[in-house]
Amino acid sequence: MDDSTNKFTAGDDGTANQQERLLPIANVGRIMKQILPKNAKISKEAKETIQECASEFISFVTGEASEKCKKERRKTVNGDDVCWAIGTLGFDDYAPPLKRYLDRYREVEGDRSATPQRNEEDGGPSSSTAEFNPTPKPF
Repeated sequence: MDDSTNKFTAGDDGTANQQERLLPIANVGRIMKQILPKNAKISKEAKETIQECASEFISFVTGEASEKCKKERRKTVNGDDVCWAIGTLGFDDYAPPLKRYLDRYREVEGDRSATPQRNEEDGGPSSSTAEFNPTPKPF
């Protein structure tokens, strides 16, 4: 890839370096492997390409959500802002499932924080046990 077109490359203006702005490559590779057959191989170039695309997409959506927060004079971007940004940016097919996922996540996390957690020494389940599986399912 030509570094002159890579907006994640550090420049003379003191911007953050590439590694600070990109998702960890090991995590990207792990996610890619989940969807592929077990015997599939993923090239370093493929991982780097997905790493840059995913990082750019996250920046794109987060930037839109952040602008909404600025207009509303808020400092914290939340999940609802991200869902709104997804829809506003033209990803209409993804906004409703993402919102449902967020609502379900909040429901499970709310249940978890509402119940006192017991550890193994007390004979109860640990806080690490959960029924909610955050692995996305096909729509």
